[in-house]
Amino acid sequence: MNLTEHHQRLNKELHDIINDYDQFKQRINERKQNPYNHVLIKEIDQWERTSIEKIQQKAKDSREIVTKSSQTCINDNEKKYNDLTEQIQQLDKENDFNESNFNYLTNQLTKITEKLNNPSTISIEQDSQAFINDVSIILSKKPKFNKYKQNAITVAGGNKQGHELNQLIGPMGIFIDEKKNIFIADTHNHRIIEWKCDAKEGHITAGGNGRGDRMNQLNQPQDVIVDPKNHSIIIADYSNRRVIQWLNQNQQILIDNIDCYSLAVDQHGFLYVSDCEKNEVRRWKIGESNNEGMIVAGGNGKGDQLNQLNFPTFIFVDENQSVYVSDMSNHRVMKWRKDAREGRIVAVGNGKGANLNQLSEPQGVIVDHFGQIYVADYGNARIMRWYEEKEEGEIIVGRNAEGNQLNDPCGLSFDDEENLYVVDSHNHRIQKFEIIV
Repeated sequence: MNLTEHHQRLNKELHDIINDYDQFKQRINERKQNPYNHVLIKEIDQWERTSIEKIQQKAKDSREIVTKSSQTCINDNEKKYNDLTEQIQQLDKENDFNESNFNYLTNQLTKITEKLNNPSTISIEQDSQAFINDVSIILSKKPKFNKYKQNAITVAGGNKQGHELNQLIGPMGIFIDEKKNIFIADTHNHRIIEWKCDAKEGHITAGGNGRGDRMNQLNQPQDVIVDPKNHSIIIADYSNRRVIQWLNQNQQILIDNIDCYSLAVDQHGFLYVSDCEKNEVRRWKIGESNNEGMIVAGGNGKGDQLNQLNFPTFIFVDENQSVYVSDMSNHRVMKWRKDAREGRIVAVGNGKGANLNQLSEPQGVIVDHFGQIYVADYGNARIMRWYEEKEEGEIIVGRNAEGNQLNDPCGLSFDDEENLYVVDSHNHRIQKFEIIV
């Protein structure tokens, strides 16, 4: 290569470099003129759009939750108002009223007015630790630690064991309707007896025809519920291994060949039954012919794993179709969320015992509007209360400093004023523990 060619090649390379520098200068000028045209700015813009969409969706969801909760509160208060109106009309029609009726109706109107004006089961919680405050709607999460009078009122039975209408023998489950009438599984009298509010004796609504397996007989009924749709009585006819429905003295077997211990019904019309021999809880649609049902808890043999049960007794179903199970021989209470493959322990799991972190053969279980779990601690003759996240429970009534008030408690229930009802099985009576307002 001669000197001229070499010089020409260097000139070309120099011009290429100058062009590159010119292009770089042009890009700098473009960036200066439009500083927001940056790849990271574009990512930030996209983040902003996505975040706004999420915030708008969260706000929309939260508004829907508040609206739904508010409507539920209004509907509940309207129902209670209609019930009170019906009672007033009945009193007026029968011309049968006294000062006690007036006081009761006035107090009830005051209570539902307060609940309508000051709903206490919903609040807003903000996460101040987040870069952008996250808003959560809290429904019934703030526990309201109700206190109960320790001196119970006997509202059914209590006249020693016997077969008369003012007596019971070893009752197990109960159901309380909106008028505070108590339906009792009078187990060893082989009958269901209804005890009107403030009545001195009950009347037989099912069974009562001796122990047997005929359609008009029962054999150690363990539990009873009332179908809200048609007010029929559904019974866990334990020793006849069937779930039977009574409607105006007409009987129909809903489920057979089942070791049924306890019953529950949810707001969608599903019937839940605990099977203490198969160690499972199944769900049926009331009125449908499918007799297999769907397993909603247990069903994996007897055991103490999270997907197992060991002699499940009483059950409770909440508004989300979560099933609470008294897992008696495991001395614990389990919660199975809808469609879950295993449950989780929500009350103890520390073996049988009498400490505050133990149970002994639990029976009745109910959950209040604040998510607090009430358990009939059968072997310890006491009623315990747990909040899901707590490691220990507290004694509500029963074996405490004031003495042993209960003898083998079984079924539990609330009335619409949150008074607590306990089946005091071996004292052959139903006890009402009034809430302290």
